[in-house]
Amino acid sequence: MLIGLVGRPNSGKSTFFKAATLSDVLIANYPFATIKPNHGIAYIKILDLAPEFGKISNPREGFVKGEKGKWRFVPFELMDVAGLVEGASEGKGLGNEFLNDLAGANAFIHIVDMSGETDGEGRPTENYYPGKDIKVIEHELDLWYLGILMKIWKTFSRIVEMKKKNFAESVASQFSGLKVKADEVKEVILKNNFNVEKPASWGNETIFKFARELRKHTKPMIIAANKMDKKNSKENLKKIKEEFSYPIVPCFADGELALREADKVGLIEYLPGNNKFEIKKNLNEKQRSALEQIQKFLDEFGYTGVQEVLNKIVLDILKYLAIFPAGDKLEDSKGNVLPDCFLMPPHSTALDFAYRLHSDIGNNFVKAIDVRTKKAVGKDYKLKHRDGLEIMTK
Repeated sequence: MLIGLVGRPNSGKSTFFKAATLSDVLIANYPFATIKPNHGIAYIKILDLAPEFGKISNPREGFVKGEKGKWRFVPFELMDVAGLVEGASEGKGLGNEFLNDLAGANAFIHIVDMSGETDGEGRPTENYYPGKDIKVIEHELDLWYLGILMKIWKTFSRIVEMKKKNFAESVASQFSGLKVKADEVKEVILKNNFNVEKPASWGNETIFKFARELRKHTKPMIIAANKMDKKNSKENLKKIKEEFSYPIVPCFADGELALREADKVGLIEYLPGNNKFEIKKNLNEKQRSALEQIQKFLDEFGYTGVQEVLNKIVLDILKYLAIFPAGDKLEDSKGNVLPDCFLMPPHSTALDFAYRLHSDIGNNFVKAIDVRTKKAVGKDYKLKHRDGLEIMTK
């Protein structure tokens, strides 16, 4: 799974990325500080399984944190690409390269500067309305999908009609590089009543609507309403919530980055997503003042928003499931407790999970044992979030 960060120049994407991954990336107060995409590992935060059995996990990837290893941070890939400007779908800015970078993403986190202190090109200004940025990003992504369709539409639609081909499968084939699946196309068709018997008769308006709905369904998006510590941000956020239907989370990426870096060097103890932190060492006046300002934000909002965005896009919007390979003692051959935890797509089965572990395990699947209930489940068992399963083979 890959999640892409999108946004206008200077919206705080690189700060959000660094806060989420602690990767060493350039953060600069000018447009297009990011040119080549940055890839890093971010984490969702879930209750770990091991404490239910009085144990503490030893993750191979990710980590546990909190009292008695309560919280598990499960890794996934996050990508930060260049800021998107109007006309990107026509090659303006880093347009085509930017869109190609995003093709493999399962979903987008749209970082929006709520302060109104930078314009659509990333330059300093006053009283800019961030809703314009959301509309531009939406439109450019829609035009991206439309461009792929329009290149082949005349020939494609005639062949589908004449040869009575499956429309959904044919569209999915054209968009395979964007991870579009036939079932997703079918859902878009049913929801919008598109006439797929005669696609050659579609006008430009219908083709555009189809491209837009396909984009929204196959690349879902959440808005990280960033820079909520600024004076005009609350008023702008209120307007944004009234105008747009996307999931929106207030964010303070600068604050989260400061907390994670202070925690990393032992100045404070901070659990991502928490509304407080504990000071562990003596701080200078500048450090103390900065942390006091961050605590005021935490007191008001309850979080910085970064961890909430990551959890929401993976668990609530994409509906992925965190599943633990778990034997009777919860340990591997080296004595490591629950070393692995895998993110599985929604509707996955016990057999899907077996294949995720190894093709041989999938091929020789007999049953799975639920580590909590000790009951056996079959290959068609639908996985539930935070299941612990031991796969039995021939």
